[in-house]
Formats: sequence, C-alpha cells, structure tokens
Amino acid sequence: MNVTAGIGVLEKAAPMITDFFAETSTAVSTSAAAGFVALLSLANMAGRLLWSSTSDLIGRKNMYRVYLGVGALMYVLIAQLGNDSKPLFVCCALVILSFYGGGFATAPAYLKDLFGTYQVGAIHGRLLTAWSTAGVLGPLIVNHFADAGERAGHSGPGLYTTSLTVMTVLLVVGFVANECIRPVHARFHETPQEKPEGRSPRVHQDS
Repeated sequence: MNVTAGIGVLEKAAPMITDFFAETSTAVSTSAAAGFVALLSLANMAGRLLWSSTSDLIGRKNMYRVYLGVGALMYVLIAQLGNDSKPLFVCCALVILSFYGGGFATAPAYLKDLFGTYQVGAIHGRLLTAWSTAGVLGPLIVNHFADAGERAGHSGPGLYTTSLTVMTVLLVVGFVANECIRPVHARFHETPQEKPEGRSPRVHQDS
C-alpha cells in the first residue's frame, strides 16, 4: 500500500504539478516540473536513511504507523489544499516520497523483528513480489483516473481528485493491516532438532 501510493506520485509528478497550478498566476514551467521530479528522487533517497534510522529509536511498527497514517494525511492535504499553495503541495509530495523510500529501507529490519534472522532473506524475497506488483499498480491507478477525468472534461486538480482519494484509502488499509501484524506464535517456531544441519535456529524477537 505504501509503495503503490508513493510510486504513483513519482511517476506522474511533472504533469501533476503542472496541472495543479495551470489555472493560477503561479503556473509551473516545464523546467521547474523537471526540477520537482529531481527533488522527489532526493526525498526518496533521504527517506531511506532518515526514516530507517528513526525506526531504530521508535520501533518498526511505530515507524510504519507514521508512513501510512501521516502519508494518508499528506494526500488529503494535496487533494483539498494542494492548488492553493505551491510550497504546501511540494512539501506534502516530498514527505510522501520520503516515506516511500523509508518504507523500503525499514522493511528488512521489520521482518527480522517478527521472524528472527533465520531465512529472513527468503521472507524478504516474498515481500518484494508484492513490492514489484505495487510498482506497477501505482502508475496504472493514477494514469487511469487522470485519463478518465480528461475524457470527462475535467482539468487542473480535478484530473487527480479520484486518484488522490484512492491513494488515501490504500494507505488507510495499510495502516489497519500494520495494526493487525503480530509476532509469529511460539507454536510455529522451529526447534534446534528441526533446523537443517549447519544452520542457526530461528531466533524469535517480539517487535
């Protein structure tokens, strides 16, 4: 859910900021839109360092509460007030992309907290299949609703109202899913007798 929301903005960033302010006195030029995309890429990279480090202090589950809860709030602000203030639009988008990068960097540590170190690589590999699916779905959702809005005669921010609403809902669903996550029950833990020879037993740690 976090990746779908983040990558959707990144893929459509340049036309989105142009459309949001096309009918205002502060229209965005093509070169400025390209600079905005570069800023989002920097936010993505910075988020991987900043938020993953923050998760060491506040815990992985709390960090994902921030990614998903505050991320949803950022989408609401863009949908409701984005075309009123260019700095607000840019700041909200930068936060969303920093959460996208941070979520990617925090995931392996979150998995380790839940499952221990044994086979965490294979578990993370399964997670990446969902990640790759989300990387496709995000742009598809935004492009689909933007094209539909254009066919319906909408312009400016109206092209993205439905997309932003969908992204907000996805993040709320992700927030609820994160709340439902619990460490694996002890009955599923492998004992030293069950582990393959030469491998360390799985260590269980409560998150």
